[in-house]
Amino acid sequence: PPHIKEEQEELRISQDEEQLQGLEEADITKFPFTLVPVKSEDDEEKPQFSQLHQRQTEEIKTENPFSCSVCQKTFTLKGSLKAHMRIHTGEKPFSCSVCKKAFLASGHLKKHMRIHTGEKPFICSVCKKAFRVNDSLKRHMRTHTGEKPFSCSVCKTAFRESGNLQKHMTIHTGERPFICPVCKCDFRERGSLKVHMRIHTGEKPFSCSCGKRFGWKTSLERHMITHTGEKPFSCSVCQKTFTAKGSLKAHMRIHTGEKPFTFSCSECGKIFGWKTSLKRHMITHTGEKPFSCSVCQKTFTVKGSLKAHMRIHTGERPFSCSVCKKAFTVSGHLEKHMRIHTGEKPFSCSVCNKAFTVKDSLKRHMRYHTGEKPFSYAPRHNQDDIWN
Repeated sequence: PPHIKEEQEELRISQDEEQLQGLEEADITKFPFTLVPVKSEDDEEKPQFSQLHQRQTEEIKTENPFSCSVCQKTFTLKGSLKAHMRIHTGEKPFSCSVCKKAFLASGHLKKHMRIHTGEKPFICSVCKKAFRVNDSLKRHMRTHTGEKPFSCSVCKTAFRESGNLQKHMTIHTGERPFICPVCKCDFRERGSLKVHMRIHTGEKPFSCSCGKRFGWKTSLERHMITHTGEKPFSCSVCQKTFTAKGSLKAHMRIHTGEKPFTFSCSECGKIFGWKTSLKRHMITHTGEKPFSCSVCQKTFTVKGSLKAHMRIHTGERPFSCSVCKKAFTVSGHLEKHMRIHTGEKPFSCSVCNKAFTVKDSLKRHMRYHTGEKPFSYAPRHNQDDIWN
């Protein structure tokens, strides 16, 4: 579960810094001090306790007779050396009674047990948030104080946590230590590699209430707009709105005339700014309809049209009005419907300026001005008239 992972991460960070702290403290507490009674001020025959304590403390600092044979670190007590050797031997004598995880020191086991007991003894004095280990509280306090003790030696950017500084330094060094075992793509951060792996594993951890799942949170957020009908990206020239920033960027080329890549039709010479536009256009020459409905065998030129068509058979209506809850099979129908609520009439007659909510209504209206009558009546002839 996520909360267990978070808790274990808190413990992991603190363990590195405190690995032998408890053992070193034990050196002092286990040292065999001899308590000497303090007599009157004029009694100078026997040493005072404070003097003896000072002398013995100095001996502790200067005498470390027990040395590690691996890394040469020295200790005052044999027990401390024994505990230290576990780092090299890998021995973990302190085991959790719940999950059986083992630890080098008893203090680490004590901290670990808080995962199971839920104990959080370290509390923030500002917001009262509680933590399992003291180091987590210390890091948290920086969010209140604004302290950023870790500074980049290159650009002087400061960070609250050393881990964030380490990630930042890869920008300057160019180091990308996290490599995908499948396609060998490399990444600066472990989290980026984890997200990338979903391409290979097919994992889709983000799900919509309609049942559709996504590999990335941003993909889910974009998908949610199809249900709400929201179009937060607006063209500064014609005010047309879009659901995605990329769509707005592509639209702006209509106004700027920019064509970063030009794709030319080999049949008619027409030029397109996007390769996909050329592909769709080519179907007008070939008449190809490669996407076929498995139910009624109707064919389509593009996959999206087939997908929308399938909703006729499934009854799915994923686009819902936020006002009256009416649902639609395609987003375009929802967009038209919303004009009922907003009163928007974007299609206006160039002759009399009458406005309409849908383009088809404007087309029908224009026939009054043009006199066009596209639908002709052909009367049925009598059989005798045909043969005469």
